[in-house]
Amino acid sequence: MQNGHMNGNGNEKLLEEQLIASQDDLWRIFRIMAEFTEGFETMSKIKPSVAIFGSARSKPEDKYYKLAVQTAKEVVKRGFGVITGGGGGIMEAANKGAKESNGSSTGVNIMLPHEQLPNPYIDTDKLLYFRYFFVRKVMFFKYAQGYILFPGGFGTFDESFEVLTLIQTGKTTQFPVIFFGHEYWDSLIEWIKEKPLKNKYVSEKDLDLFSVTDDPHEAASIIYRFHKGKKLTPNF
Repeated sequence: MQNGHMNGNGNEKLLEEQLIASQDDLWRIFRIMAEFTEGFETMSKIKPSVAIFGSARSKPEDKYYKLAVQTAKEVVKRGFGVITGGGGGIMEAANKGAKESNGSSTGVNIMLPHEQLPNPYIDTDKLLYFRYFFVRKVMFFKYAQGYILFPGGFGTFDESFEVLTLIQTGKTTQFPVIFFGHEYWDSLIEWIKEKPLKNKYVSEKDLDLFSVTDDPHEAASIIYRFHKGKKLTPNF
C-alpha cells in the first residue's frame, strides 16, 4: 500500500509538472505572437533599408567601426535607411552614420542575460526589443533590401549563413549580401571553395550570392545598382 501511495503521488506530481509546462508553452506562443505583431507593425512603416551587421565589441577607434560609419552614410546617400541589431560596436557605428546623415536609423535589439543596451543613435520610433532571436531575424530577412556584414563573431556568422541559405533555397527573394573586409573574410571564402565547393556541398553559382569589398562607396553602390528601377517590397 505504501508503494502504491508513493506511485500515486509520483504520478500526480508528474501530471502537475506536465500541466505547468503546457501552460508555459501556451504563454510562450502568445509572447512570440506579440513580438511578431509589434515587429511587423513597426517595420512595415520604415523606408527601404539596408541591414548592417558586425561585432558588438568593436570600439570607436577600430578601423571597421569607422568604416561602418562611412558605409552607413553612403547607404543613406543612395536613399536607403539603416537597420542594425541595435547594440554597440559595428551596430552603433552604422546607426551613427545613418543618424549623422539624417537617414532612417532602426535598431532591432535583443534582450540578453547580460542585457544589450540600445545605442543612442537609433530613431526613437524605430527601436524594437525582442526576446527571441528567431523573431528578430525575421524582421531583418523580411524588411532589409541588402545585407552588409562587417567582421564579427558567432552572431554575424549565423546571420550571414542563414540569409545565404534562405536565398539559395528560394525561401526569400534575392538581394545583395556583402562581406565587408577582405582581410577578415577572404580566408573563410577560400575555405568554402576548398571544402564545401570541392565536395559539391555547394555549387559554383552559390558563390555568386555574395560580394566582398573594402570600400564603403562600392558596398552601397552594389545595393543601389541591384535595386535601381525596381519596386522595393518586403522579401517574403
